[in-house]
Amino acid sequence: MYIYINGKVLAKEEAKISPYDHGFMYGLGAFETFRTYNGFPYLIDEHMGRLHEALKELNIDAELNTDHVIEVVQTLLQKNKLENAYFRLNVSAGNGDIGLQTQPYENPAVILFTKPLPNQLPSAKELIVLNTVRNTPEGKQRLKSHHYLNSILGKRELKDPVGQEGIFLSEQGFISEGTVSNLFWFKDETLFTPGLSTGILNGITRKWVLNASKKLNIPFETGNYKINELHDADEVFLTNSIQELVPVNRFEQKQFPGTNGQFFQKLKAKYKEDTNNRRRTI
Repeated sequence: MYIYINGKVLAKEEAKISPYDHGFMYGLGAFETFRTYNGFPYLIDEHMGRLHEALKELNIDAELNTDHVIEVVQTLLQKNKLENAYFRLNVSAGNGDIGLQTQPYENPAVILFTKPLPNQLPSAKELIVLNTVRNTPEGKQRLKSHHYLNSILGKRELKDPVGQEGIFLSEQGFISEGTVSNLFWFKDETLFTPGLSTGILNGITRKWVLNASKKLNIPFETGNYKINELHDADEVFLTNSIQELVPVNRFEQKQFPGTNGQFFQKLKAKYKEDTNNRRRTI
């Protein structure tokens, strides 16, 4: 498998970074995961915008050109003989001395990883409430950064990581997000999702769902919700950029319609329409 690292396309076995990279030493780095449809990275402008916001907060001086990223994506598809693929664009702080640095990082390491998409994405998942509490963001908002221990601890609780997704509660007991997903539910023809005040990642597919709901005239609310909201829901589904929209078919003792959910089917059809149109932005 070939990847891109600091301006070069290399076999993944040849790729190297320094042990003095502060992304390795102190976790100073951010990334975006996305996938291609018809050879084009979907919602790439949204991903790049969120990445640049994270780099600014991390004090990493890097302005990545979106058109160049698209070119590299298509180069990697060709080199790896893939029609479509999973991509992770990673920006690590770069080399520094041992010790905490407050000056900007001016020579970051830029890596574009790729791998084949899963042969089959889950059609529906069971939802599990995790014992692990969702940690609060280390800064003013949650970044898609190198700090992933909280999600790893949560995923360890799942007996079936493919067929299940775990949901974190915040320290205040509010529903937040999954180990690798955002959460939505329908009740009385209204869509609900936890607000950013719960410390969740503002997922790109989450933002797509909220914008699509406006276009489809589906009323929605965001806020702080307790777990009983899920018990009372009519439909529940999860989102992330690789698995798209995944319905929940079971939560504790309650069965949900899963792929047969009326609202889920409406949003899923809209998502398929947008990906077929190769949309760059929401």
